[in-house]
Amino acid sequence: MFSKLVIVVVVIVVAATTTAAPQQYRPIPPPYQSSGRFIPILVDEREGPDALGNYRFNFETGNGIRRDEQGAPRGPKGAVVSQGGWSFTFPDGTPAVFSFVADEGGYRVESPLLPTPPPLPPHAIAQIEKARRESGGRPSYQ
Repeated sequence: MFSKLVIVVVVIVVAATTTAAPQQYRPIPPPYQSSGRFIPILVDEREGPDALGNYRFNFETGNGIRRDEQGAPRGPKGAVVSQGGWSFTFPDGTPAVFSFVADEGGYRVESPLLPTPPPLPPHAIAQIEKARRESGGRPSYQ
């Protein structure tokens, strides 16, 4: 009796999976489709990197976006030092201009749009100076 039940269940499962309606083919739209307007590339200049590691690029789009960068190996280990910037205009018409330097001091960006911390209060500056005098100018972790 149990084997008949198993056979009936298997037949039902097979019948249900083979008689299912075929799936309709619907092409998936590519992710690069855009409903926005076409923005042309006005300038696209690229050089390198050459055998020494020097490079330079510059581009500008039809909606006012600009980006430029140049870099070259520097120092005893040949680390690439680069500098450049970018600019664009916010929808409200505000211009955004950024410049950067990447060297042994790290990556530093400058722009009037970047937030700056408030100045330290006088008592904090006094504490820092006191600690510096007491440590003889040495960092506190030594």
